[in-house]
Amino acid sequence: MRIVSGIMLAFLLLVLVAPAQDKAPATAEFYDIKYDAAANPFRQLDAAKEEAAKSGKRILLDIGGEWCIWCHRMDDLFRANKDLSELLTKNYVIAKINVSMENKNEIFMAQFPKVAGYPHLYVLEADGKLVHSQDTGQLEEGKDHSKEKVTEFLKKWRKS
Repeated sequence: MRIVSGIMLAFLLLVLVAPAQDKAPATAEFYDIKYDAAANPFRQLDAAKEEAAKSGKRILLDIGGEWCIWCHRMDDLFRANKDLSELLTKNYVIAKINVSMENKNEIFMAQFPKVAGYPHLYVLEADGKLVHSQDTGQLEEGKDHSKEKVTEFLKKWRKS
């Protein structure tokens, strides 16, 4: 009986905890969320679509990985600029989709235009329809992303 109870408890914990990693971050601390190689990107997108439908926002898929220095630089830009972070979270539901050697998420990525470099941003409608594909190299200035260029990008593609 103890074995059955232990198995049931483990199963319940797995069911309750596992889906949490696939939810789109809903707080301003999105820049502290890691790219998770174990996360299911289809479930991440479904969660983002559900949140976007409720909030009337567009979805911003942030494609990258923990290995990507430019991905961390993008997070640092938002971390250092509260106004930019607020502009993002006010207008978009963010989902970080991992692409790495350990998990390329090729089946998920096949539904979108090719990525030239990382991070890469896809702006989607709440239903998941692609609005814009953004090479973030165009948002760079020197060894960082330009606050002005990122601000312009976010304003241009937000839902009007």
